[in-house]
Amino acid sequence: MDEAVCLLYVELQAGQRAITDLTTEDAWLAFIRFGRQRFDTADTPDADGLLYQYGTYSFDGPPTFALNLTRQFEINDSEGDHDHYLQLHCELQYGFASSLRTLGSFASWFFHDTEDDLDQWTEALSNRTAWTIICQHRPAEIKIHWEQV
Repeated sequence: MDEAVCLLYVELQAGQRAITDLTTEDAWLAFIRFGRQRFDTADTPDADGLLYQYGTYSFDGPPTFALNLTRQFEINDSEGDHDHYLQLHCELQYGFASSLRTLGSFASWFFHDTEDDLDQWTEALSNRTAWTIICQHRPAEIKIHWEQV
């Protein structure tokens, strides 16, 4: 898991561009490449998940539309029981464009080691009307950060 942040950065910079120059599509494709890489996780159905979510939030100031691409890992204690989750976020912030604000909020999970198919999940998300609208905007900022939940 310690390598996950580095591997996400490697994928985001695969085109030899600065993260600040990435388009929404670039970040999404990098996140999916990162999402295909497997890690040594617990043997439970929700031990390794991908989250695609968006909405308008005002956590650190004025309302901002954000697309949050998250990788979640379950961390177990020495007995093998659930202890906590670690989430690695790739957050694309767009400002407050009215076309984005009207999208509302949405979230969708994918978990490895289930019967779900990663290609079908990504295709379904990429075919949503909201995706087309989000891709018309360039992120004002891209933040990468860990969180324990």
